[in-house]
Amino acid sequence: MSDSSVLAAADIWKSYGEGQTTLSILRGAELSVAPGEVVSIQGPSGSGKSTFLHVCGVLDPPDRGSVIIDDVDVWSVSEGRRAAIRNEKLGFVFQFHHLLEEFTLLENAAMPAMLSGISKGEAMEMAETLLEEVGLAGRGSHFPSESSGGERQRAAVARALILSPSVILADEPTGNLDADSSSLVEKLILRLARKLGQAFVIATHSTELAVLADSCFILNEGVLREIEG
Repeated sequence: MSDSSVLAAADIWKSYGEGQTTLSILRGAELSVAPGEVVSIQGPSGSGKSTFLHVCGVLDPPDRGSVIIDDVDVWSVSEGRRAAIRNEKLGFVFQFHHLLEEFTLLENAAMPAMLSGISKGEAMEMAETLLEEVGLAGRGSHFPSESSGGERQRAAVARALILSPSVILADEPTGNLDADSSSLVEKLILRLARKLGQAFVIATHSTELAVLADSCFILNEGVLREIEG
């Protein structure tokens, strides 16, 4: 694995269940992500893409293996340290936007910054800049219920970016969107990666998004294999 990687997952094994009902999901999966690199992971439903992202995102521990984020082996440190790494080093974009309905798009985007101790005024300024970056200038005062699916997902991308994480993990970020909105979000992710030097790991069924990534992998039988060409 590259010494310059922002995320390096090595020999990741993960099973669920007990005894004869044990289901082995990951069987030695490995991935290294460089700063600013966009990596796509494809595979059929149930292949373990979400499980792998949850392990890399410090959400679910592996049975075996290591995840190193900015030179820290995250599964060997305390839960308090892991929580700090999760909040400061990682951004998340899920298939469903998970915006808080009682807050505006601007407030939702600013939330991670405020929770990290940044003043509300500064957090709101940061969020406003990012909403402009994702094409939502003038929409910050709208609530999620007043916004389209594509707008909500773009706000979720802004929220993921606000603390300038080392890597953003995106799990089917266009899975709930129509074709036009999917295309907008896909182009947005790739543009932001290039402009901001932001690393992304994207689990996706979208062939269009996958082939535009710097590196494309398929998860099959618990192992990641790079697709060449």
